[in-house]
Amino acid sequence: MTHVLKIENLHVSVGDKPILRGVNLTINHGETHALMGPNGSGKSTLGLAIMGHPGYQVTEGSITLDGKDVLEMAPDERARAGLFMAFQRPMAIPGVKMADFLRHATTNVRNPDRKEGEELIPMREFRKELKEKMAHLRMDVEFARRYVNDGFSGGEMKRAEILQLAMLQPKFAILDETDSGLDADAVRLASESIAEIGREKMGLLIITHHDKLLVHNPPEFTHVMLGGKLVETGGKELAEELHEEGYDRIRKSYPDAEAANQEMLAEEAVS
Repeated sequence: MTHVLKIENLHVSVGDKPILRGVNLTINHGETHALMGPNGSGKSTLGLAIMGHPGYQVTEGSITLDGKDVLEMAPDERARAGLFMAFQRPMAIPGVKMADFLRHATTNVRNPDRKEGEELIPMREFRKELKEKMAHLRMDVEFARRYVNDGFSGGEMKRAEILQLAMLQPKFAILDETDSGLDADAVRLASESIAEIGREKMGLLIITHHDKLLVHNPPEFTHVMLGGKLVETGGKELAEELHEEGYDRIRKSYPDAEAANQEMLAEEAVS
């Protein structure tokens, strides 16, 4: 089955401040899309709105997954339906081991109708798969015994997100600046790991400022966000241009969107 994530005329506000102002985007299963843009343009807001963050209010438009209304789903229902987001700054969960977290999450994704307290993936089967995935990602098995993101370095947090991606195998994954705060070697490893997981097995939306994460994951489509709108779409050559030359051309080409972006940045600075 070919899965489709469709976003139409999406408007999103935080409190009374509009952030997204009519976003249209369709991602098909197996496609890789890059989402780029200057700071404060609304890139992370799009991902958080798709996943149902309670602080982001959808005021207009729709999000559908295989024709089903995503906006009617609670965040956990969206995850069970096959949506995943690797966060820019993942939350620590002291007291919860990575292995236990992943066993519950993987069971829920593979059995979306499971009720809490019902049977989990058999331990032997889960351990075998987890060890295989960790070996594939060149991760020490001790990593699975640590508490989720508790005391993790920036690189370890990002690798933990990629391990979740490998185990959950969602229909669509949003990677929110997975390269943020990583050195060149760590970014290369992250890029390789995402490709090795099998990006063709899911739809990917990679939110990034740079092209390094895209080296092993070349996008079929690159979208530029400015002032809460997607102002331009191209192929991987657009991502290369933005990395090499920045956003001056984009800002000059779309003055209304640039004005909106500056307004959003000013409001963010005040708040």
